[in-house]
Amino acid sequence: MSLRINDTIPNLTVETDQGSFALHDWIGDDWAILFSHPKDFTPVCTTEFGAVAQLADEWAARGTKVIGVSVDGVEDHKKWKGDIEAVGGAKAGFPIIADDGLEVSKAFDMLPAEAYLPDGRTPADSATVRSVFIIGPDKQLKLSMTYPMNVGRNFAEVLRALDGLQTAARENVATPANWVPGEDVVVPVAVSDADAIAKYGSIDTKLPYLRMAKLPE
Repeated sequence: MSLRINDTIPNLTVETDQGSFALHDWIGDDWAILFSHPKDFTPVCTTEFGAVAQLADEWAARGTKVIGVSVDGVEDHKKWKGDIEAVGGAKAGFPIIADDGLEVSKAFDMLPAEAYLPDGRTPADSATVRSVFIIGPDKQLKLSMTYPMNVGRNFAEVLRALDGLQTAARENVATPANWVPGEDVVVPVAVSDADAIAKYGSIDTKLPYLRMAKLPE
């Protein structure tokens, strides 16, 4: 069954290189990002894990936990972290789920229910396990994106999307294309001009259904 925006994520108990825990307990009252990979010791994935490690302070500043998923075992994850830290130049302090049984990959609809890992497998056997999921404190899926194996994910965009999600949730607004913190936001259609002006001081009406405003500092 597909996992869609605003669905509650499955509360799986997962095994990681940092111990076992239930996903909902691990998330707690924080935001969370789950990013998945088809195999350890692969080139693009190693650079991506390094990019996530480099952003440790940014995730923490946003009250967000990050967790990796790869369809290999715990011991491989522990060894792989040495490569990740060498390439990324930062400590990979986040856990990595050992999804060698494919439970997480199937529950998050990255692989079909009948999928299995053959002997002598290659990353192509789990190629669709290349996704990012942003999850809110309510344990609901807020955003998902999937990439092919030959295009590295842009974690600066993941960070920007997280900022947009958190701002929208906190301020009851929307964010326009290419928005970054500090720029004007979109006033919801359900809010009247008078109420918007009372809240924001002024609004910029570009179209009857597109009104922009600056958030109070």
